[in-house]
Amino acid sequence: MKKFRKVLDGLTTSSPVNPGGSPSCGSAAGTPSTAPTPRELEIQETLMSEHFQICKTVRHGFPYQPTALAFDPVQKILAIGTRSGGVRLLGRPGVDCHCQHESGAAVLQLQFLINEGALVTACADDTLHLWNLRQRRPAILHSLKFNRERITFCHLPFQSKWLYVGTERGNTHIVNIESFILSGYVIMWNKAIELSTKTHPGPVVHLSDSPKDEGKLLIGFESGTIVMWDLRAKRADFRIYYDEAIHSVSWHHEGRQFMCSHSDGSLSMWNLRNTAKPFQVTFPHGKTQRDGRKESCKPILKVEYKTSRNSEAFVIFSGGLSYDKAGRRPTLTIMHGKAIIVLEMDYPIVDFLVLCETPYLNEVQEPYAVAVLLEKDFLVVDLTQSNFPIFENPYPMDIHESPVTCTAYFADCPPDIIPVLYSIGAKHKKTGYSHKEWPLSGGTWTVGSQTYPEIIITGHADGSIKFWDATAITLQMLYKLKTSKVFEKPKSGDVGRSAELVEEDPYAIQMISWCPQSRIFCVVGISAHVILYCFSKHDANTTITSLVVRLQCEMEDVISPSDTENTPCFSDPSGLSPQPQPPSPRSNTPDSVRDSNPCLKVKDRMIRMPPGYQAELVVQLLWVDGEPPQQITSLDLNSAYGLLALGNCNGLAVVDYLQKTVLLCMSTLELYGSADPFQRLTRSPRKNRQSTSDFCMRGLSNFYSDSKKRIRTSYQSLTELSDNQVSLDLERSKSPTSDHVNGHCTSPTSQPCPTGRARVPGGPEGPRLARRGPGRPPFRKAQSAACMEVSLPVSSLTEESRENSFSRSRSSSVSSIDRETKEAVTTLQFAESYGRKSDTLPTPCLWVGTSLGLVLIIPMSIPTDEQERQEDPVTVAPTGTVLMLKASVLRFAFLDCGGALINSPYEVWRDQHAPDDPDRPRKRKLVNFSPSSSQEASGDGHLAVVCSERQAKVFFMPSQACLYVHNITESSFVLRADVVSVCNSVCLACFCANGHIMTLRYNLTGSVNRD
Repeated sequence: MKKFRKVLDGLTTSSPVNPGGSPSCGSAAGTPSTAPTPRELEIQETLMSEHFQICKTVRHGFPYQPTALAFDPVQKILAIGTRSGGVRLLGRPGVDCHCQHESGAAVLQLQFLINEGALVTACADDTLHLWNLRQRRPAILHSLKFNRERITFCHLPFQSKWLYVGTERGNTHIVNIESFILSGYVIMWNKAIELSTKTHPGPVVHLSDSPKDEGKLLIGFESGTIVMWDLRAKRADFRIYYDEAIHSVSWHHEGRQFMCSHSDGSLSMWNLRNTAKPFQVTFPHGKTQRDGRKESCKPILKVEYKTSRNSEAFVIFSGGLSYDKAGRRPTLTIMHGKAIIVLEMDYPIVDFLVLCETPYLNEVQEPYAVAVLLEKDFLVVDLTQSNFPIFENPYPMDIHESPVTCTAYFADCPPDIIPVLYSIGAKHKKTGYSHKEWPLSGGTWTVGSQTYPEIIITGHADGSIKFWDATAITLQMLYKLKTSKVFEKPKSGDVGRSAELVEEDPYAIQMISWCPQSRIFCVVGISAHVILYCFSKHDANTTITSLVVRLQCEMEDVISPSDTENTPCFSDPSGLSPQPQPPSPRSNTPDSVRDSNPCLKVKDRMIRMPPGYQAELVVQLLWVDGEPPQQITSLDLNSAYGLLALGNCNGLAVVDYLQKTVLLCMSTLELYGSADPFQRLTRSPRKNRQSTSDFCMRGLSNFYSDSKKRIRTSYQSLTELSDNQVSLDLERSKSPTSDHVNGHCTSPTSQPCPTGRARVPGGPEGPRLARRGPGRPPFRKAQSAACMEVSLPVSSLTEESRENSFSRSRSSSVSSIDRETKEAVTTLQFAESYGRKSDTLPTPCLWVGTSLGLVLIIPMSIPTDEQERQEDPVTVAPTGTVLMLKASVLRFAFLDCGGALINSPYEVWRDQHAPDDPDRPRKRKLVNFSPSSSQEASGDGHLAVVCSERQAKVFFMPSQACLYVHNITESSFVLRADVVSVCNSVCLACFCANGHIMTLRYNLTGSVNRD
């Protein structure tokens, strides 16, 4: 269900922040702002709510939890049904359509109306649906509900208007396919079997018409009973009673014999001339034991019996292996003459179909391929070649070959990047596929009107990276990169290391940053490491540079708002020089051996790197005082500056990847200096902490289960502040983690907490509160603001300080180690901006957003000459400039005074390992988008759009005055946000935790709600 609504309280209609009111940080306390008003900017708005709508275009990847398979041999289209009621239609590469039953009931069976552009689906809610596939968007024409019986099997003969439906009670109903109503002809189970038989034959498991006479219907019951029913005479021609349960039946094309598969792993052949007993019974995988008996085998779930003119018949079945070996992989067996070929599968087989040249059952079938549907894969086997190779699948079925842990989408990429990635990736493709064309060749498709290149990058749990071409409807893999090759394989002698790597994913990807213009690529791994790659068309022998960073907070960041109601924004950097912190007492645990060491070891020898992305630099965070490094929560790189910035819950680090040096490594507290808007307590001496060897390299098992619970309620509903400090403390004592609402866990880090009892570090859950533990998901931000402890004076709190300040019970039994809290760096962005109010020209800056809703601007001095850039140091000097929002900061964007989006500067790509050309020396070519470049006069300033989980603000730079403010949501929070260009204008797009997609512009807010 989709609906569209208008919200008329957009950014322009929101009142500009009063400089003397709540802490906008637009100016010093009591000083009016001289920033231009919204009217003076004269930004021409062209976006209207009518320009926005949600439309599903295509669904990529393997169908989740598949249940059924069908094939149209004339149109050569294949359909896959799923447990959630979805139907996937696949044809030639590019033909890929997804349909969904509104009921969401599982699809039990699919039947094509061959060569008619229609499909029948039987669902678990005992409803039949007739789909029309001849229109642009397939739709249901008719539905038929069975109220008293459960559907178990359906059969639709070729060019027939009658659909046969078997039920759990053993009855067979006949549906007119044109009117889609019951015909009234019912084959009752007690009439199908002999009257003398008193036992129920079981559900109908098979229905098929005789190839020799379409007026004869073969009915197979689960118990082993088979009945040939004469539809005209309304009586049974013959009945077969077999002592083994039947799973499937397959006819010979002449209609004189058929084959059955049974639950004991046997295949029985029956001749219509003598139905008293089978003329052949075989156990394909059953060996004869010493006593002469066949060993027990698993059931053969399905069998297909197909004939060929130029060779012997094919018998293809799934299952039937013996029970002698445990843990054997699922198999598909192909019996061709005397040869028996067993194909092992990676996943259990859901269904398979033999693809034949003709749709007529009474003709020689001439099978040419087998389509095999697995639980997590789909493949097609070529039957025309003796070694039975598989076809190369043109659909992106292997997206989740290793679980996807992060994704990134890039539009308007340089036009040459896709052909380059494809040419490099083609050299590393697997071989051994069938040389024939993909057998599913049905359907037609046309390229849409969009022509801009689109690329999707996926990061995976095994440390691999995949680049996908998403320009057209189809999704095609371009290039695959394995980040694990940068590191040494762990040795058994490493202290505590080998035990941690067992059943873990130390290389799992958390974040991706890519500059398509310079082709600089950067990834963040779960082991607190960053790898920077450069692209080259030539192979190279090089050594990977490794840098280590010590990001460890040495202050107890217990926070309280300052007494000043209006938090000023200082520009005095005098108190911001980093002070050396005294070393903390070293923990006397085995993990102290790992101090000052990273989690993984980078290869320190010369490595040959093939063409493509080649590792240049690895930055790793260190163990400190027996504690593993906190995971990295934010990342940004800029190729024009040659800088890389990363942050976590302890602080910020800036790396010069051109000179391979660390420029800045400071805690968040040190970045504020005297401009810190909060009061923080000094850390008490460290106590000996528990061993953390089992906490360093955590796998993804918790992540996959906890990721479903990441959609938590908003910070406001989690922390309803009361004016009464006593009631506030009592409420916090009931929920020390601030993540329990009405007795329900709302945060992935919450642990069950008995009502009325505060946790203490000495209790059974104390250590988990004091440090990272296995109960926390590995891909979570280092510290949620909802879990942070603060000291709240009850005196007049403004709304923003209420939103950014939380409290919980501070019982005397709770030590300072339990009250540990950290302000995480949640977002970073390099840009040409103004670091101080007095600046007249934009300079390179780093914008830093934190989990407490604060924004810091750090200007930098970067040499402009190429030679000086390689030799002279880059100066990074925090100024103390602080802006404030509600909740955790998510995104920055910059607009000129005309409302146009300002892109970040970048370096044009150059191949570092290309052969030297004396006539064309390789020099850095920079493309700069200065805020003043689009203005008539230099120094007019620009707009900075800052979006948090709850709020969006627009600041005018360099005055830092807040022009607009908009509260995006009160009942939820924003998961992702970005400022994007739409119809020659820009808008702020937000995806909220409640499933709403909201688009904001200056004077109108449009939101698309998805329920």
